[in-house]
Amino acid sequence: MLKSLLIENYALIEKLDISFDDGLTIITGETGAGKSILLGALGLILGQRADTKVLYDQKRKCIIEGTFSIENLGIEKLFAENELDYDSIAIFRREINPQGKSRAFINDTPVNLNVMKDIAERLIDIHSQHQNLLVGTSVFRYNIIDAFAGISQQVAEYRKEFEKLSQLRKKLSGLRESEKQTRSELDYLNFQYDELFKAQLSADEFAEIESELEILNHASEIKMNLEKADFLLQNNQENVLSLLSEVIALFRSLEKFSPQYAELYKRLLSSEIEIKDLGREIVAGKEDVSADPARAQELQQRYDLLQKLLHKHAVSDMEELISLRDEFREKIDGFESLENEIQVLQSECDLFEKKLTEIASKISSERKNAIPALEEQISSILKELGMPNGRFRVRQSQSHQLHINGNDDFNFLFSANLGTEPQELTKIASGGELSRLMLAMKSVVSLRNLLPTIIFDEIDTGVSGEIGFRMGAILGKISRNMQVISITHLPQVAARGSRHFIVYKETKDNYTKTLVKKIDDKNRVFEIAKMLGGENPSESVLQTAEELIQKQSIHKN
Repeated sequence: MLKSLLIENYALIEKLDISFDDGLTIITGETGAGKSILLGALGLILGQRADTKVLYDQKRKCIIEGTFSIENLGIEKLFAENELDYDSIAIFRREINPQGKSRAFINDTPVNLNVMKDIAERLIDIHSQHQNLLVGTSVFRYNIIDAFAGISQQVAEYRKEFEKLSQLRKKLSGLRESEKQTRSELDYLNFQYDELFKAQLSADEFAEIESELEILNHASEIKMNLEKADFLLQNNQENVLSLLSEVIALFRSLEKFSPQYAELYKRLLSSEIEIKDLGREIVAGKEDVSADPARAQELQQRYDLLQKLLHKHAVSDMEELISLRDEFREKIDGFESLENEIQVLQSECDLFEKKLTEIASKISSERKNAIPALEEQISSILKELGMPNGRFRVRQSQSHQLHINGNDDFNFLFSANLGTEPQELTKIASGGELSRLMLAMKSVVSLRNLLPTIIFDEIDTGVSGEIGFRMGAILGKISRNMQVISITHLPQVAARGSRHFIVYKETKDNYTKTLVKKIDDKNRVFEIAKMLGGENPSESVLQTAEELIQKQSIHKN
């Protein structure tokens, strides 16, 4: 339960430190006094977002700190999962500095808002004024039915699994879109790849073709020059080799006279060997060179094909062309891999969906079994709240596809009068009827939900008199099992409380601030009298207020 709430530098609150007890706590105050500010501050330690507009003094940070008793709530595992120290007392704290930076702590350990919110949802339920409007939303309907059926945790686990399925479906959809786009390009990719593959590309081929074509196109000139070189080297009377032989003979006789001549002699011998080798290669080259028009045509056609492919694909050399061919192959292989991935993912989705369908079916069955008792108990409480002919019904139907809440769709129906078939309650229920319906729902769910604290913010909107008295009785009944804090404008409800706080404004030195104080029995009579008869209640109104408190006290017992 909520044991205390510390608020510093928030909205119109300079500093407040409020202690709470179990049972029914009442909070009253004039309109605009700042009752909603308390809920706003509490919302911050329950994980709601905030900004610097909430700062009372823009130069100081805002601190909200809530102390909760969490013994026997079975949330030790939740603390362990988030690496938080567990104790019977938990302190939730939010800090907002003037620059707008927000920090959250649980037991002095920094946490993100999602963690704070997840844990806080196990500790407290706040029914705000606008929640009467939520009664027509699907989220509210599922929450009421699942809480009453005691399957909220099962549904939460289902939702986590459904989110995983949704992610798989999203991924599958993305892959199918990629497949669709790639398929439209596949024929083009296959054509381009086949053309390059059949061309049997080689990185050095282009240079080799150019070289061979150059020789073939100048075969006559090359052959003539090689023959002339052969003639000069070794085939005429005064050829290079014969002249060199004479020089070698001269140095053979000179080598004995000087190391220098001996060295020259060796070099001349080496030159003779080299020139003889050159001669043999020239002869061989001369024999290899011949005009071959057919070969030249074949090479020219190959050369033209390669030039065409280079130009077509806007690349500058064979390496780039080969790289492009391999790229086409990778895309084609990628498409085949994509098809396999889609098949595998589709099978995974099918299995996941089958599993979730079974879980959703069990959840649906639990809901169906709980609905008759829910209808009966809410209708029974409506009778206590002055609606003897009030009937509440739940219409359950099956959806064709799984969704975040299973495979059920629900509608809440209501009739306040005999002879009138229940209809969608948002279409026919008045403000006062909605308030009573909401209290009835919260009442039956609170016993199943086992949250330690529930806060009602003007749940009694639109009702008065005897109905208000009965609403107070219902709140009192709920408070036997959990801590109840009720912000109310009804004296009949206020008189039911075990303790009573008033919220008021105080203006000093041109500054207005909101204050809260706990009032004793005497001041409580006066406060309730003010709620009954205005700012200056008469003796008779004071008497009525005291009788109202006594009446509620009798009914407590």
